Amino acid sequence: MPEPAPTLAVIGGGQLARMMAQPAIALGLPLRLLAEAEGVSAAQVIPDRLVGDYRDLDTLRKVTEGCRVVTFDHEHVPTEHLRALTEDGIAVRPGPEALVHAQDKAVMRARLAELDVPCPRNAVVASVGAVEGFGFPCVLKTTRGGYDGKGVWFVRAPEDCAVPFRVAEQQGVELLAEELVDFRRELSALVARSPSGQAAAYPVVASTQKDGICREVVAPAPGLDPGLAGQAQEIALRIAGALDVTGILAVELFETRSGSVLVNELAMRPHNTGHWTQDGAVTSQFENHLRAVMDLPLGSPEPRARWTVMVNILGGDHPEVGGLYDGYPHALARDPYLRVHLYGKELRPGRKVGHVNTYGDDLDDCLERARHAAAWFSGDLGNESE
Repeated sequence: MPEPAPTLAVIGGGQLARMMAQPAIALGLPLRLLAEAEGVSAAQVIPDRLVGDYRDLDTLRKVTEGCRVVTFDHEHVPTEHLRALTEDGIAVRPGPEALVHAQDKAVMRARLAELDVPCPRNAVVASVGAVEGFGFPCVLKTTRGGYDGKGVWFVRAPEDCAVPFRVAEQQGVELLAEELVDFRRELSALVARSPSGQAAAYPVVASTQKDGICREVVAPAPGLDPGLAGQAQEIALRIAGALDVTGILAVELFETRSGSVLVNELAMRPHNTGHWTQDGAVTSQFENHLRAVMDLPLGSPEPRARWTVMVNILGGDHPEVGGLYDGYPHALARDPYLRVHLYGKELRPGRKVGHVNTYGDDLDDCLERARHAAAWFSGDLGNESE
């Protein structure tokens, strides 16, 4: 009997782990999940699972026992635990020395400065006086733990700093001040990289954010200068190589009004700005993440259509609308080419509970179809053009 495929441990039971399951099935790759609770998104589709706390080393050792490789749905596993797993002989991908740059914004900014990567002006600040010295207006961010707009504040005067400093003190983290960039739009450069050094770069996309949450993505970014697109991809590939990233790296960027790019954030896992690849690229970010962490040859990142649009489905607050499944008859009948991805999550206002992808040769048509479908599922058809 041939040896079965090695089991890959995945830490975190969110929608990113859930969306790794389908390409894992196609690759014949067994997954073992550490979920934070019964019934969370990924636990609904990955049968080999353990429920436990990712902050507990014994739990991490239990879920990775017999696994060759471990990867992640999120970046929050303590760095010292990742080092312990590495010492146990588990291939941690991305590794702790890479992942810390997505866990700690101050570490990330310092390393990117060493690499001469263009970033907004920034400084760690320990007092309101230090923020005043940095200059208002600016952005304050907790160095650890923030996501989807959490742990981020726009401050314009000393009195605006009270809440950020209180939260930072409660969480035991530092605050990072960054300049308020006058940007034209937000871009994302997504790359995959394997331990052997093979890399693949997806087209640079434009993303629209609202209230700290990604609302929609257009691939490729419309009207982006080819030279600037190439520069963004080169930056992402250079960061991935310098930090020894394994798997997917998402580099979120500002396109400035002067025609340059600045790195905003890093994520070392499949990313919301790459969800379009499920239906719009030859190889999705989820499959390439699996290929990369298992050191398999990477698949093509080339787009399948001229345009692909991803719009997130957010939980609405409209009691007259039934569950998300009730949205299928209208949405699928109206658009037979629509692709819907639901996460099996409890509906809460503003929560990401799914997304839709559309693709084709007409960008305006793709935008209209995706926005309409997402608004229909969210029960918010009056705001689909926002």
